[in-house]
Amino acid sequence: MKNPTDMKETSISLRPVKALLTDDTGEPARYWIPAYQRGYRWTPLQVTQLLDDIRDFIRRSNLQPEHYYCLQPLVIKVMSDGRFEVVDGQQRLTTLFLILRHFNERLAEPYRSKLYSLDYETRPSLDEFLEDPSEDASSENIDFFHLYRAIQAIEQWFAKHESEVEDIKSALLNKTKVIWFTLSDSDNPVDAFTRLNMGKIPLTNDELIRALFLRLAADEDNGHGLALRIAHEWDQLEKALQQDAFWYFLSNDRALGHNRIGLIFELVASNELTGQLKQDDYGTFHVFSERLKSQSAEQGWQGWLEVKQTFMALEEWYEDRELFHVVGFLIHQGVAINGLLESARKRRKGDLARELLCQAFKEAIGGDLRKLDEQELRETIRDRCESISYVKQREAIRTILLLFNLATLLENQRSNMRFQFDSFKGEKWDIEHVRSIERHRPVRHNERKAWFEGCRGYIPSREDNQELVTSIDGFLELAQGEEAGTEFDSLYDRVLACFREGDEGGEDGLSNLTLLDRSTNRSYKNAVFAVKRQRLLELDKSGTFVPLCTRNVFLKCYSVQVKDIIFWSMQDAEEYEEAIIKTLSRFFLQSGGMEA
Repeated sequence: MKNPTDMKETSISLRPVKALLTDDTGEPARYWIPAYQRGYRWTPLQVTQLLDDIRDFIRRSNLQPEHYYCLQPLVIKVMSDGRFEVVDGQQRLTTLFLILRHFNERLAEPYRSKLYSLDYETRPSLDEFLEDPSEDASSENIDFFHLYRAIQAIEQWFAKHESEVEDIKSALLNKTKVIWFTLSDSDNPVDAFTRLNMGKIPLTNDELIRALFLRLAADEDNGHGLALRIAHEWDQLEKALQQDAFWYFLSNDRALGHNRIGLIFELVASNELTGQLKQDDYGTFHVFSERLKSQSAEQGWQGWLEVKQTFMALEEWYEDRELFHVVGFLIHQGVAINGLLESARKRRKGDLARELLCQAFKEAIGGDLRKLDEQELRETIRDRCESISYVKQREAIRTILLLFNLATLLENQRSNMRFQFDSFKGEKWDIEHVRSIERHRPVRHNERKAWFEGCRGYIPSREDNQELVTSIDGFLELAQGEEAGTEFDSLYDRVLACFREGDEGGEDGLSNLTLLDRSTNRSYKNAVFAVKRQRLLELDKSGTFVPLCTRNVFLKCYSVQVKDIIFWSMQDAEEYEEAIIKTLSRFFLQSGGMEA
């Protein structure tokens, strides 16, 4: 058996609470709580929640002998004198100590178990306090106050569950485990503590899994070469996933922390992440811990190859322009990646392409693509596009407009342009009305003035418009009041009429809708087409991401004949909707070369 002081490398294991009582020499374990740690701060509620969780665990109807209740990691570093410096997890470790102490208090002295010791650098009198905790003694300092409240909570909890004390004790000692994470000699415990506690950054599944693989490789006689290889390849995978263009093709999660390789581990472990494990923050780690238990380095290497192969499958989709857009669309819609990977394993590439198209059709249009002939497909898409309404089907419209952008990009086989999923997922997107909506009139006086000011510069400088411009100038001089309110409605209608908007119908249909980022959309408050067009061109000119089809709409690229560039007519709208229908029809019939 290794002496604790011989431990050099980072290591990881699952240890039952019983194993925390002694060190590797069989002596009571000594835990050192350094001054950089804050004192004990668990509330009575947190203490009783832990006890409730253990009790609920042992009362489960489907409990199996191999099941266990797992606590979050205990991060330690072995000191030169054999003590364990607690870098993270001292709150849990102290609470466990108080519960074990309660069990001892129930027994006569000869029958009490030897407990580990807790040495607080800032509280040398802790042992004296725990010998005789009292309300008076708890007033000496804030740590004693919280310790005393925790002790009371434990006593009160067990008073209510007197008949279950032995079952709880057995479950705590034998069926409750901690993730025991030992820092290497080269790790600085203060740096590790800072990372784990500034902003409460916990150890992640991938950091724990990394330690599993490296420990397994290093345990072999010649394992250090294998460990270095895994470490190098690990860094390569993480580096690739750090590219936002790749990551946001795969993920909709913008809140993820600094490590992204955890997604690959979740995919590999997905079939085993069921029941309680699925709800566990460290469920993925537990799956790999069970997989790698008692395995040789060679078997561990095969497990690492499965991780790499999963990554390579995703990378292949990313590199393939057609697959990139279709898979990216499905992932954006919430389709599970592990389901897509399962489909890929069962099919040839051409068959996979057809299956992905069927899923995309179901997401955007509805129905089974496989049951439609060419004419039925065109009619189904047309019916969907012509009947969909902004009022009740906004998410469905958003889906169709997104797919329209992707299909448009794929139509040009000579182009290498790709949709910017990273930019798209970085914004919140509104469904924008191309021309203004009569019912969305500005209400506040300052908003009304801003609306007229925006329109004024785009009113054609013809003689018959001079009176309208004069009226606008007059309104802009008005102070807020009844007169301004009376003047507004009639003037508003005249401006809409000048821009040929507001009374032509179809305002909530697909022909008058496009995608626009929320901040831009809401900055111009239902402006007329000419104002919106200018704002979009300014965004495009500055390099701000604007979806291709949104740009095309305001450049009137879908209009057969462009008569007035600053007006959006019913004919423009009809030709735009027809472009959507035809583009989606071609996409599902051919999909840029993805036909089966």
